[in-house]
Amino acid sequence: MVLNHTPISRLGNYYGSAFLSYGFRPFFLFGALYAGLAIAIWLPVFMGDLSLRTVFAPRDWHVHEMLYGYLAAVIAGFLFTAIPNWTGHLPYRGRPLLVLVMIWALGRVAVTFSDAIGWSLAMLIDASFLALIAAAAGREVVAGRNWRNLKVVALVLLLLLCNVAFHIEAHVDGAADISLRAGIAAVIVLVSLIGGRIIPSFTRNWLVRENPGRLPIPFGRFDIVVVTASALVLAWWSARPFGAATGAACVIAAMLHAARLGRWAGDRTSRDPLLLILHIGYVFIPLGFLLAAASALDLAPASAGMHAWMTGAAGIMTLAVMTRASLSHTGQRLVASAATRGIYMAVVAASLFRVEAALVPDWQNALLYLAALAWCLAFFGFAAVFGSLLLWKTKHR
Repeated sequence: MVLNHTPISRLGNYYGSAFLSYGFRPFFLFGALYAGLAIAIWLPVFMGDLSLRTVFAPRDWHVHEMLYGYLAAVIAGFLFTAIPNWTGHLPYRGRPLLVLVMIWALGRVAVTFSDAIGWSLAMLIDASFLALIAAAAGREVVAGRNWRNLKVVALVLLLLLCNVAFHIEAHVDGAADISLRAGIAAVIVLVSLIGGRIIPSFTRNWLVRENPGRLPIPFGRFDIVVVTASALVLAWWSARPFGAATGAACVIAAMLHAARLGRWAGDRTSRDPLLLILHIGYVFIPLGFLLAAASALDLAPASAGMHAWMTGAAGIMTLAVMTRASLSHTGQRLVASAATRGIYMAVVAASLFRVEAALVPDWQNALLYLAALAWCLAFFGFAAVFGSLLLWKTKHR
C-alpha cells in the first residue's frame, strides 16, 4: 500500500494512508474481493472437488460467508461513510479503522478453519466484528443525536444476534435452518430501509436537474407500513417457511414492495445507469417474496427466493451503492463508465442465472457455473476498476 501524506479535506489534520481515511475504502475493496473469492471457492466445494476445514456444513459455510463476510464488510463500509454525514463528526480512520478491518479478516480465517480452532472460539472471533460495528455506529449516532438512524444500528444488532444463533444452531443441530433464514430476513429489511431512503432521494435529485417531470414520492408513512409489514412477514417466514398462510403473506409483501417501487419513477432513469441499477436491484425484493410464496406452497425450491434476495437484491444493491459512493467520496463525476456498466450487467446476469439454476434443475450445473462466473466478474471487476480510487485518491466530498 502506498501512503499519501497529503491532508485530506473534511478529515481535519489526518496525514495517514488515504486507504484508511474513510471506512468505505478498505471495506468496499476487501468486501468485493472476498465476495468473488468466496464464490470461486464455493463452486468446487459444491461440486465435491474441494473440502474446507470448517465445522459448518458446506452450504452453511457458503451462506454464512455471504451474510457475515462479504455483506458485513459492505454494511460496515456504508455505515462508516454515512455516519459522518448523519452526525457531522469525523469518520473512523487510521489505526482504529485498521483494527476493525483486521478483526473482519480474522473472522473469515476463523470460520473457514473452525475445525482446527473449535466452533466456540470461531464464533467469538467472527461475532466480535459486528459487535464492534454496532457499538461504534451506535455511539456516533447517539452522540450526534441522530435518533432516526438508530433503526439502522438496531438492524446491525439483529444481524449480530442472527450470526451468533447461526453458529449455535449449526453446532447443536448440525446445520443452520431458522437462523439462516433470519439472517437473510435481517439483510432484506436493512436493504428495504436504506433503499427506501436513498433510491427516491437520488432519483429526485437527478430528475430535477436532468429530466424534469414526474418525481418520486419521498419516504413517508406508506414506506413505514411496507418495511414494518415486510419485517413481520419475514419473521414469520423465518420460523415457518411453508404453508398457505406464509404463501399468502409473502404475496402481500411482494405487492406492497412492487407498489413502493412504482412510486419512485424508475422508468424515467434509463439515461443514468448509476440510478437505474438501484431500481433494478430493488425489483428482486418483490421477486424474492413471490418465489418464497411459491416455495411455501411447494411450487418452487426454497433456494430460488433466497437467491433472488441475496444474489439479486443484496448483490446488485451493494454494488450499486459501492460504485456510487466510491465515485462521490473521491470527488469523481457521478457517471457510469463502460466498465461500471459492465459490472452492473454482470451482477444482474449472475442474479438471473442463479435464480434460474434453482428453478431449472436439468440445467443446474451449467447455470451455476454461469452465475459464478458472472458474479466473480462483477465483484473482481469492481476491485479492478475502483481499486486505485479506493487505495490512493484523496479528495473527499
